Amino acid sequence: MIIRKATRADSKSIAGHLFLAMEDILYKFIGEENEEKAMNLLLFFVEGKGNQYSFENCLIAEENKEVVGSINIYDGGKLDDLRSPVVHYIKSHFNPDFNPESETEAGEFYIDSFGVNKDQQGKGVGTQLLQYVIDEYVIKNNQTLGLLVDEDNPLAKKLYLKLGFEVVGKKTLASKKLEHLQMKA
Repeated sequence: MIIRKATRADSKSIAGHLFLAMEDILYKFIGEENEEKAMNLLLFFVEGKGNQYSFENCLIAEENKEVVGSINIYDGGKLDDLRSPVVHYIKSHFNPDFNPESETEAGEFYIDSFGVNKDQQGKGVGTQLLQYVIDEYVIKNNQTLGLLVDEDNPLAKKLYLKLGFEVVGKKTLASKKLEHLQMKA
């Protein structure tokens, strides 16, 4: 498996992976459970530049020249700048009252979301993506990694704890109760 920086050509695969992780939250963003609208919104931002979901902030896992997993990560201190185009677009097209909570903070590189092709889940792709990010950010560059995990997803939390993340608090995003986990150098 190869893990590499994403390109715009990877956007459709990335959007599919991120959708798996964000489906409920995307529906709250657009105000309805409409998979096509939610996917189109996500793809619009993944293909674009200068926003939190952009391919510019993604790494992909590739197996036999197929994108099998994606991870979206950025400097938490840049959240406001990266989120601004997303908030503006959602307010003008879907929900004029859209005002999401801060999901990350300065001082951590934030794993916004990641996903793996359904037919590749359980084969270690997600673990390899996470381990790659841990090696690059924590081990090589002495950075702190952060992520949120749904309180209703004990299997994901178990994986993160096994890899060395620690619970540092709780957050709410789009009315979902989440635990904030970090890994420090």
